Amino acid sequence: MSDLPRKAVTRTAKLAALPLGIAGRATLGFGKRMGGRPADVVAAEMQQRTADQLFKVLGELKGGAMKFGQALSVFEAALPEEVAGPYRAALTKLQEAAPPMPAASVHAVLAERLGSDWRDLFLEFEDRPAAAASIGQVHHAVWHDGREVAVKVQYPGAGDALLSDLTQLGRVARLIGPLIPGLDVKPLISELRNRVTEELDYALEAESQRVHAAEFAEDPDITVPDVVAQGDQVLVTEWMEGVPLSEVIASGSREQRDRAGQLLARFLFAGPVRTGLLHADPHPGNFRLLVDDGPAEGWRLGVLDFGTVDRLPEGLPLPVGTALRMALAGDAAGVLEMLRQEGFVRPTIDLDPDAVLDYVLPIIEPAAVDDFHFTRSWMRAQAARIGDPRSPAYTLGRQLNLPPAYLLIHRVTLSTIGVLCQLDANAPLRSELLEWLPGFAEEHELPDGDGLPDGEGTLEDDLAEV
Repeated sequence: MSDLPRKAVTRTAKLAALPLGIAGRATLGFGKRMGGRPADVVAAEMQQRTADQLFKVLGELKGGAMKFGQALSVFEAALPEEVAGPYRAALTKLQEAAPPMPAASVHAVLAERLGSDWRDLFLEFEDRPAAAASIGQVHHAVWHDGREVAVKVQYPGAGDALLSDLTQLGRVARLIGPLIPGLDVKPLISELRNRVTEELDYALEAESQRVHAAEFAEDPDITVPDVVAQGDQVLVTEWMEGVPLSEVIASGSREQRDRAGQLLARFLFAGPVRTGLLHADPHPGNFRLLVDDGPAEGWRLGVLDFGTVDRLPEGLPLPVGTALRMALAGDAAGVLEMLRQEGFVRPTIDLDPDAVLDYVLPIIEPAAVDDFHFTRSWMRAQAARIGDPRSPAYTLGRQLNLPPAYLLIHRVTLSTIGVLCQLDANAPLRSELLEWLPGFAEEHELPDGDGLPDGEGTLEDDLAEV
């Protein structure tokens, strides 16, 4: 494989074959059960083979296929354990690595983008990639001034592959859905498509990373590598060691889990206030826990990959913190009015304030206590409550709207909570909200307005993804 498989017909065939492979295994499983093998044993085998095929294909194709797989990985904590178990290992692989692009292809890209004398820029350059992800891979190198650097090289044809994959995945979404029971993949694919152009633009990514690196340069808790150089499809940044968050999730100590959870929550809410930007790709592969010999309180969180951000010049919207404070105070009427003002409830929809409060309170439980234990079982309970058609929460959720201005904020928040639950972290979320979320600690005067434009989906549709 010289680079991204770029022929649309080849990529489409591989993706379209996934549902067919599942059908074939289902038929084989039925035959085994007819032959007398226990149904639960056969089902476990079929799930494992399905996971292996799905993520092998998504990883090999990279592009939008792998980006889709990485996006799924942060919601693994919401799945029932009997479903999540066989998938967990395969999902984790997508958070950190993919089949690498050969050295010859890497050299060709560097020569084209940095000039034929590109090697003069480096004292050392490792041909074997340190990491390979959805649209590019990273090489460890030493810059000409002696600094250790990470060289991010975009796969040739990444843009076409992203769009082609996501278009094809959208067409077969209904067939892919059963691979990860309980997830509605169509809104997820739609959001990924909307971010394609931005993620491919390394100049834009470099600008966002520079802003974060400057803001957190002297921070005792958060570390962002600075940008060293940037060219079309090539980004050179300072190298950062650390324990990948995926390793903390898999085998981290209690101290590592809790410190990582605390810092992840801090970065989620402090980042927009301090930089005017929201890091919008919070899967575990983009974070490192910088552990030293000192106590856990001194460990830091390293943050990578600023290819996707939401621009929030005023920080997170004031109504978010205000509505959260009202809900915890039991102000049902105030919460409903705030949801109407911001466009979460359309003017023609009539809802009972107490029912809305009952819908919201379990979701915001982590904000009500000084220290909350984020667990897979808690997240599964929330997903089941909102996604069960027999539940009152399901019926009410279908009547709520998700305004476009809040779409990415909502997804990032849910994804971060998913990672916190994967970490099994005890995290003081409330203290972070009190410090960083506008409107949560005290009352503020809210601007007048008729609300934001209506979105195409419902809030329940989006929550169903977890």
